[in-house]
Amino acid sequence: MHHSQRQLVLITIFEHKLIFLTLMRNLLFLFITIICFSCQSEPNSMSSWSDLDLLKHGIPFSILAPDSAKVETIDFGNIMKDVTVRGNDDYFVQIFASDAKTLDVKTLKEEALKEVKDEKHFSRVVEESDQGFLYESRRDSTNTYYGFRYVRVQGSKEYLLQNGFRGFFTEEQARSMYKAVAVQSSK
Repeated sequence: MHHSQRQLVLITIFEHKLIFLTLMRNLLFLFITIICFSCQSEPNSMSSWSDLDLLKHGIPFSILAPDSAKVETIDFGNIMKDVTVRGNDDYFVQIFASDAKTLDVKTLKEEALKEVKDEKHFSRVVEESDQGFLYESRRDSTNTYYGFRYVRVQGSKEYLLQNGFRGFFTEEQARSMYKAVAVQSSK
């Protein structure tokens, strides 16, 4: 074998090793990326939340809630029922049930939106649907917090679902609770 042929063979072997190493590096990167994305879950571990049937608390539907959620009910007789569903610090939903003023969900949502917009610290609506909305409030330039309202009508009752009054929530926390109350039960 001549010296130039030998160099050519060595160069070819080197090129194949380089191609192989590049391919392996790319496969490793792809594998790590797939692992990272498959490990991601909804904010506040929403993927581990399950249906919470509220019927025994006088609410004829389910919402998603953490398994650790505790439910408290205050019944104001024929006027209103206040059902509180509280998980950890990042989950606090209140449901107000009363006789419906109207059966038009859109009208009830618009009333809730007007009420929120009239609040002192209201900043903007982040997301809106036919039955609810997610909003931002600013106490000052450094304190921003989020909340939601969601309206349901069932029979002659209206249900206003919202974040709990105590506590300040990030956008992700409020959005997760909003999604949790807007889901239709799988039952």
